[in-house]
Amino acid sequence: MQITVDKYGIPGVTTFEYTKIIGLENIEFGKNIIIDDFVFIYAKKRIKLGNNVHIASFASITGGECFTMEDFSALSSGVRIFTGSDDFKFWGFGNSTIAEKYRNTKRVSIHIGKFCVIGANSVILPGVTVGEGATVGAGSVVMKNLEPWGIYIGNRKIGDRDKSAVLENYNKFLLEN
Repeated sequence: MQITVDKYGIPGVTTFEYTKIIGLENIEFGKNIIIDDFVFIYAKKRIKLGNNVHIASFASITGGECFTMEDFSALSSGVRIFTGSDDFKFWGFGNSTIAEKYRNTKRVSIHIGKFCVIGANSVILPGVTVGEGATVGAGSVVMKNLEPWGIYIGNRKIGDRDKSAVLENYNKFLLEN
């Protein structure tokens, strides 16, 4: 049984004892958000989390650039959101111990749309937009934008979500809540 600690005291946000957030002042929180134990968020720039968002255990959001996650979206366990990464193909070398001028870093915002689910242990790389309603299968590496309402394994679309059924269910939710 997890015990809610609420060590951050963020209204409308449930966190747990081992949730770790750095740069809290750079994060805009919606309502009814759950951030599980062992989640790591490092907000050097603006992060916006919408309403009814869940970030599951062992997920992380890092990289030094902006990140947006819209309403009713989820990051499953172990998901990695990288808004920044080193490109070693050309002149860059080293790691975080080396000054930026010697590293070929790519830092680009990531946007996850409304009603999206990112499957367990997936990686979203800098600059990606996950369109509204898109879902990503477990273990995927997403390097390019994903169209709305698609079902993806990595960047390969394998199907379509039933947008009308999801929105009909959403409207029922709104009427009852």
